[in-house]
This record gives sequence, C-alpha cells and structure tokens, in this order.
Amino acid sequence: MKTFSIKQSEIEKNWILADAEGKVLGRFATKIAQLLKGKHKPTYTPHMDMGDCVVIINAEKIKLTGSKEKNKTYFSHSGYPGATSFVDVEEVRRTHPERILESAIKGMLPKNRLGRKIMTHLRIYAGSEHPHAAQNPTLLDK
Repeated sequence: MKTFSIKQSEIEKNWILADAEGKVLGRFATKIAQLLKGKHKPTYTPHMDMGDCVVIINAEKIKLTGSKEKNKTYFSHSGYPGATSFVDVEEVRRTHPERILESAIKGMLPKNRLGRKIMTHLRIYAGSEHPHAAQNPTLLDK
C-alpha cells in the first residue's frame, strides 16, 4: 500500500457562506476553523492549505453565553513598558463587531505562516450584505 499525498495543483477551493445570527461564538468558530483548515475533506493534509474560502455575515449578532458579555476582555500590548490595554466585549461589539469572531477563529488555527495564510481566506461582515455574490458561495447548513 502507498500513502496518498495530494499535490498543490489538485486542491480545489470552494466558497462557503455562513450566517452568524443567533449562533454561539465558540461552537460557530470551531466549525469555521475546520472549514478554513480543510479538515472536512477526505484528502486533508496538515501541512498544506486545503481549506475553503469562508464568508461570514451578521457577525454583530453572534451570541456569547454566560456572563461573557460583561466580563470578557481582549488584551493587547504595544511592546513598550506599561503599554497594556484591555478592551471589553461591549466596546468591541460597538466599534468593530467582526473582530470578536476573527480573534476566536484565529486562536483555533496554527500559530505559524500556514495559519496566517489560512486567515486570508476568511471574510467577515457585520451586516447581511457582502460583495462575494459572484463566487456563488454555498450556504453552510447548521
């Protein structure tokens, strides 16, 4: 028996449209991360970019369970001493609601150049309008 290894030219990428309205953040983000990485395909190869392109709409209507809406904070540091900043979810939802989903999905992907390349196949929109109708994305069920 021989091990099958797919070539870069044999990989085919599809476009998927996912609606985030009323979905729980963590469960929805894991599904999207699997689609981006390509784990749903039988020819999955961990070291290659196998995943599909995903368009997410209604990111502003994502749900957070428990008391995360009040207690969850995002941390950033500029690199300078004492330059830490904490932003709560309410502020992020008000200013840039797509960043909530983006950070959750990014945390579920590899922390290397492959993970950064995979993130380029993700498009997130706060509202229900998106400019990717020409790609004929298939609707994600669930």
